[in-house]
Amino acid sequence: MIRKSNEKVMVKKPAPFQGAGEITVRSLLNGPEELSQKGRVFGHTTVWPGSEIGYHVHTGDSETYYILSGTGRYNDNGSMVTVTAGDVTYCAPGEGHGLANIGDEPIEMIALILYE
Repeated sequence: MIRKSNEKVMVKKPAPFQGAGEITVRSLLNGPEELSQKGRVFGHTTVWPGSEIGYHVHTGDSETYYILSGTGRYNDNGSMVTVTAGDVTYCAPGEGHGLANIGDEPIEMIALILYE
């Protein structure tokens, strides 16, 4: 399978989990069917300046962020850490996380959610 750039589904929406502002999500692979039933999200996400993905706990799945650009404050189970380009975050099943854009540029990242 090859998905050309112009074939990706792109959605701009309010930041999830009672976050602030907006995010844009581009689905790289679309749902469990395209992830061999092993996960539900493989996407390119933009967190706009002033926006924040609210803190949430993962049940039955894990989530990894690969930060491509921008600067954020990552909430790792209540511990706040600054993340920048090249950083990778991992939220295991049963743990929680959130991400706030604290810079003047968008955060561009790849998000991957895999089932336990």
